[in-house]
Amino acid sequence: MLLDQLVLFIVSLVANLFSALAGGGAGLLQLPALLFLGLPFGTALATHKVASVFLGLGATMRHLKSSTFDWRFSVFILATGLPGVVLGASLILQVDDRLSQFLLGVLTLGLGLYSWFKPELGRIENVQNRNRAGLLWGGLVLFIIGALNGSLTSGTGLFVTLWLVRWFGLDYKTAVGYTLILVGIFWNGSGAVTLGMLGTIQWNWLPALILGSLIGGYLGAHFAIVKGNRLVKRSFEVVTILVGISLIAKAML
Repeated sequence: MLLDQLVLFIVSLVANLFSALAGGGAGLLQLPALLFLGLPFGTALATHKVASVFLGLGATMRHLKSSTFDWRFSVFILATGLPGVVLGASLILQVDDRLSQFLLGVLTLGLGLYSWFKPELGRIENVQNRNRAGLLWGGLVLFIIGALNGSLTSGTGLFVTLWLVRWFGLDYKTAVGYTLILVGIFWNGSGAVTLGMLGTIQWNWLPALILGSLIGGYLGAHFAIVKGNRLVKRSFEVVTILVGISLIAKAML
């Protein structure tokens, strides 16, 4: 129905605008909307993953105009995270996710509160842990986050953003750029392909979701670049806390 497509577009636009601004969390609105409109969980998750790729594309169009990325570091994020994404997406359709969503919600809420009470965290870039041991531990955590990204619904992009800030010393604006491009396009793309091969995608709902993702991703990235780290950090904290509360509430219903 036309009304359903309009609802999907508006939800996708709003969800992806805030996700692009904060560095994750589009599933807070988008995935529940797909479930509310009648899709089973596996189909809704696969469809959401496909649409999220276009969030990354929309944000990339804006970030590449004004951002400088370390491409060797980008390859490192992909090489450590993508195997976890494929593993997580391969397992999620076989397990009950209520407990895992509750635990993820608690952790996500904790991340938001941690950043909130660390006012200087991520305000200024201070690159660190690029030696062999730092990259090994950092890559291991990215692999674990990748597995969560492939298997769970929302919030894992926020994990990547905070991990890049806390462990590797990036400022929030730079970390969000890496997250939106690498997680948004490549991690979510791998998860979408894996879930699409193992499950079902609601193809006729994708045009509205894709259009909302592209526009929302571009606008969110634009505001992040123009307004700087203060707005990005606060947006990250608000979205993270809301995602955490949402996941905990959903798991307890």
